[in-house]
Amino acid sequence: MTDQPYQGYDGYDPYRQQQPPQGWQQQPYDDPQAAQQYTQQWQGQTWETQAQPPVAPAAEETAYMPSQGAGAVYGGHQGGAPAAGYHQGGAPDGGYPQPGAPAAGYQDPAWGGAGRTQPPAPAQTPPSDAAGSGYGPATVAGNARITDAQRARLEGRSPIIEPGVQPAGLTAVLGLLLAVAAAIGPYALVVPLVALQAVTAAGWFRLNGMWPARQGIALAFAGGLTADVALLASGRTPAAILGTLGVWVLLALVLQLRSHADPDERMYGLMATVASAALAIVASGYLVAHGEAVTVGAVAVAVAVLVRALPLPTPASVTASLLAAAGAGALAGALTGMGAAGALLGAGAAVCALIGHRVASYDYPSRFVHFTAGVALPLAAAAPAVYLLGRALV
Repeated sequence: MTDQPYQGYDGYDPYRQQQPPQGWQQQPYDDPQAAQQYTQQWQGQTWETQAQPPVAPAAEETAYMPSQGAGAVYGGHQGGAPAAGYHQGGAPDGGYPQPGAPAAGYQDPAWGGAGRTQPPAPAQTPPSDAAGSGYGPATVAGNARITDAQRARLEGRSPIIEPGVQPAGLTAVLGLLLAVAAAIGPYALVVPLVALQAVTAAGWFRLNGMWPARQGIALAFAGGLTADVALLASGRTPAAILGTLGVWVLLALVLQLRSHADPDERMYGLMATVASAALAIVASGYLVAHGEAVTVGAVAVAVAVLVRALPLPTPASVTASLLAAAGAGALAGALTGMGAAGALLGAGAAVCALIGHRVASYDYPSRFVHFTAGVALPLAAAAPAVYLLGRALV
C-alpha cells in the first residue's frame, strides 16, 4: 500500500482542482476597476428589483368593489392585500394597465428616465342607482332591505291588507252554493263542502309562510274528508267530528316526531298542520247542523263579506257588514221558516266570518293567500256558530 494516488487512470476526479491551460496566468482582482472589465455586463432595459411597499387602499375605494373578470390578477399575488410592487389605481381604468402603457412601479427610461414612475390615476367611482331603486349605494357590508310590512310599521301605517272585492265575491259564491245545497240535502252539501275544505287546508299553510307543503295540505284535507265520511256513516252525530279531530292531532304529532328537521321547525310544522286539519274538520260542521240553519248562515256570511269589502272606514265597514248580515239572515229565515231567529243566527255567523276575514288579512299576505285563505276562512270559521245557534234556535 502506498499513499500516492493511482496514476494509471485519468478519469474524472471531483476533488481534483482544474489546472489552467498553458499560457494562462490568473491575475488577482486587486483593482475594482480592473475586475469590472472581466465582469459580464447586462445591456438593456430592466425592471427595478427592489420591493415596493404595499399601498393601502383608501376608505372610499373599498366602499364599492367592482366585479373582476377571469383574467384579473393583482401583481401575481392572491389574497386581499396587493403584492409588492403593485400600486392600486396605477392604470387609467383604476386597476388594469392599458396596452402600450407601463404599469405602476415600472422604471422605463423612455418615460422620463430612471426613478420616475407613472402617477396613479384617481379611482373611478361607479354611478349610484340609489335614486332609481330606492336603496342606498352598494357596500361591502350590504344594506338592510326591509319588507313592506316592516316599512309600514316604521311609517306608522297598518301592515294589514284585506283580501278585497274579488275574494269576497268568491266567498259569496261558495256561500250561496252551500245554502242551495243544504236546502237540497246532506249529500248535495258534500260537494261544495269538500271544495271549502280543500281551499282551507291550502290557504292556512300559505298564510303561515309554509309553501310548498304538500304533505301537510294533503293530511289536513284528508282529515276533512274523513270527518265527512264519518258523519255520513254515523247518521251525522257530532261525536264523529271530535273523534276525527283527536285522531288527526295524534297522527300529525307522530309524523312530526319522525321528521329530521330542527326542533323549532318541527314545532312550527306541527302547529300549522294541527290548525289546518282542525279548520278543515270543523268546517264539516255544516253537515251536522240543520239544513235551514246552514242556508241562513251561509247567506249571512256571503252578504257580510261583500259589505266588508266595500271601501269604507274599518269601524263603519264592520258595523255595516253585521247589520247587513242580520238583515240577510232575517230574510233567509223568513224563506226557510226560521222567522226572526234568522237575524240572530246571521249576526252570529257574521261575527265568526269577520274574524276569519281578519286572520286572512294579517301582515301583508300574498295574492294566493287572498284567493285561498281569504275565501275559505270566513265560511270555515262560521261553521261552529251555525251549528250551535242552529240547535238553539231551530
